[in-house]
Amino acid sequence: MRDYLYDGSFEGILTCIWHHYYTDRAAGIYRKEDYQPSLLHGYMEVETEEEKATKVYEAIENKISTYSLRCIYRAYLSCDPLKENKILNYVLLGFQKGHQLGSLHGNPAVHDMDALNKKVGYEQERMLEFVRFEVLNSEGGQELLYAEIEPDNDVLELAAHHFAERFRHDPLVIRDVGRNKAILAYEGHWYVTPMDERPALEMSCDEMDFQHLWQTYFDNIAIKERINPRCQRNFMPVRYWKHLTEMNRR
Repeated sequence: MRDYLYDGSFEGILTCIWHHYYTDRAAGIYRKEDYQPSLLHGYMEVETEEEKATKVYEAIENKISTYSLRCIYRAYLSCDPLKENKILNYVLLGFQKGHQLGSLHGNPAVHDMDALNKKVGYEQERMLEFVRFEVLNSEGGQELLYAEIEPDNDVLELAAHHFAERFRHDPLVIRDVGRNKAILAYEGHWYVTPMDERPALEMSCDEMDFQHLWQTYFDNIAIKERINPRCQRNFMPVRYWKHLTEMNRR
């Protein structure tokens, strides 16, 4: 039994699960940069291999279910520091129980997976509510929709399809500031790309005016006697305020 250290990719986790069955049982799975050596057992650095990852991917889909495979991937996108081991426990149980896994909600492994999926799904919905675009002028004169987010969980790609379809005819960029990556979308298609800083583009001529109008509307529509900061924080968590036009006074 040993700890397996991986590179942080989803395929890396699947490769570690392959080694659990064909090399040595896994005591745990950890990201290389976060690992603290254990006195109880050794460790092995696992090189991600697409072939091994694909075999595990297909085994989960065929022997457990496509639904469980989606749950595992969404759990991987969570910020939970123990997500790798929760995924491992869920997969091991799944290979034992097969298609029955989805109904075993009282089992700790399934409960943990349900909790991670609920957490990721909740923040995904928050992104659909709280993303605020501003209009930038691109070099060719075409307007570009740009937004920044800082979610706890890595939900950028989960929200990508929604925005790509909603703004099908507008090129857009949504940058995850904390993870230095972004989605680029246009005409219903999107992809993820590294992006470590804001595009060096100026706002459109009307953008500042529209932001001011929205801020003024937000201030004046409120009934002062019924302002409830605590309730506001519940529905609009403070950690999202930084990137909300109505909360950002320029």
